[in-house]
Amino acid sequence: MRAQTLTQAVIGHEGLVRKAGLILGGSLFIALAAQVSVPFFPVPLTLQTLAILIVGLTFGSRLGAATLAAYLAEGAMGLPVFAGGANGAALMGPTAGFLYGFVGMAWLAGLAVERGLARGVVTTALCGIVISALLYVPGLAWPAAVMGKAAPELWAYWMAPFLIGDAFKAVIAAMVVYGGWKALGARRG
Repeated sequence: MRAQTLTQAVIGHEGLVRKAGLILGGSLFIALAAQVSVPFFPVPLTLQTLAILIVGLTFGSRLGAATLAAYLAEGAMGLPVFAGGANGAALMGPTAGFLYGFVGMAWLAGLAVERGLARGVVTTALCGIVISALLYVPGLAWPAAVMGKAAPELWAYWMAPFLIGDAFKAVIAAMVVYGGWKALGARRG
């Protein structure tokens, strides 16, 4: 059976210790990317989504989602893993919808790879753009429901300033993952 994901092809997913190592390493990668931040209000512009797409596209759906669940658990335990060194308090703050949506983002990215939708750099980038756009569903639902934010404010401050950056990060993630497959010389299909 050929590897569906890049990490399966390079190091494999067999064994609990190997999976735990991937989850820990992936959550650390995301935590570091979260600290690369441009202060916007109310949502900072970070490299989290780039890291999450890379994790999902290289780990697969289940391991990617598990990595993001671990990332959220690390923050809930008080570790400063979220943007700006934030921790568990962010899980109830204005960006909580995005944080919870990260699990689905990684899962969808992994699923796209497993289903063969993300094969080349263009199709992988397109999948990444669509998945990034879907992150706005929980991301905007949270402030709308909890904080009573209206659609014009959500568009102007929570979505519009980030769309170009999200598309750019999806393209970068696609290039990184596709480049990894090319370097390995083991791309399926």
